[in-house]
Amino acid sequence: MEPKSKAAAASCFLVMSLLCSCVIGDDQMETNNQGLSYNYYEKTCPKVEEIVRSSLSSMFILDPSSPAALLRLMFHDCQVQGCDASILIEPSGDNHQFTEIDSVKNFGIRKRDLIGVIKTSLETECPKQVSCSDIIILAAREAVSLTGGPLIPVPLGRKDTLSTPSKHVADSHLPPSTADVDSILSLFDGKGMTIEESVAIMGSHTLGVTHCNNVLSRFDNANATSENMDPHFQTFLRVVCPEFSPSSKAAEATFVPNDQTSLIFDTAYYDDAIAGRGNLRIDSEIGADPRTRPFVEAFAADQNRFFNAFSSAFVKLSSYKVLTGSDGVVRSVCDKVD
Repeated sequence: MEPKSKAAAASCFLVMSLLCSCVIGDDQMETNNQGLSYNYYEKTCPKVEEIVRSSLSSMFILDPSSPAALLRLMFHDCQVQGCDASILIEPSGDNHQFTEIDSVKNFGIRKRDLIGVIKTSLETECPKQVSCSDIIILAAREAVSLTGGPLIPVPLGRKDTLSTPSKHVADSHLPPSTADVDSILSLFDGKGMTIEESVAIMGSHTLGVTHCNNVLSRFDNANATSENMDPHFQTFLRVVCPEFSPSSKAAEATFVPNDQTSLIFDTAYYDDAIAGRGNLRIDSEIGADPRTRPFVEAFAADQNRFFNAFSSAFVKLSSYKVLTGSDGVVRSVCDKVD
């Protein structure tokens, strides 16, 4: 849900910026065990973080939905063969071969072009030094920080992939909109996260919206009424998302905010999860399952605990199966393989 004017958008951004806090754990100042480093660009491109932030600040004022889009972009890139900027690759050649972005589970992915804009600025400052995959991570980090969340120290040094994964690979690796607690905990456990970190990383749903074609899938489930869903909220979803076909353009274009403050990175998502006001199945179940509810309640009551757990989970996700050294490349253009 966007502000009705640029002035309102700018006002919202200023509030977000004032809310920003910085979380730096003692164990985050060391070199990452995946071969990444917290001072990787100290000599080769010392202004990289400054350039990324300045590039995004004005865009976030003009389009307050951008932070949620960039955070989702990072998640979807890192879920498919690791954080390697493969989601940015466009098809090439005369014969269109479906690439990762063509996966139905990547519906609604936006702002990939922003990574290219930032890349252009960095190529001027320090040619062939900063990878597109590092830019994705830094952009997602800024998306969290500039909307009121923690400024997360992230290790850098990722390289970009030379391969172009197919849509089928993305289809098999990205979680469906119907994912439950079991599948989400298993997914993040595979990336080295604790249950607390898994619940924290789900807090990214505090930003942005959910498209109605994903909400409607819940109503197809015969057991939907047994989920942790407030009856009044279920009525609200059915009004906002009427029973279109899941493939309908109307269902794809209609959406509901993820929580009451969908432009601000805060703990409102957890308040809604406890109350049964989750848009997706996981958003409802996470507030009721005995494995996850204690952390949902803890985060709802203590923003600092949420920010610390989210920061830890963010670093683990962004370090998953990264390419470093000679295993990858630094692309000169983000949407093509050199």
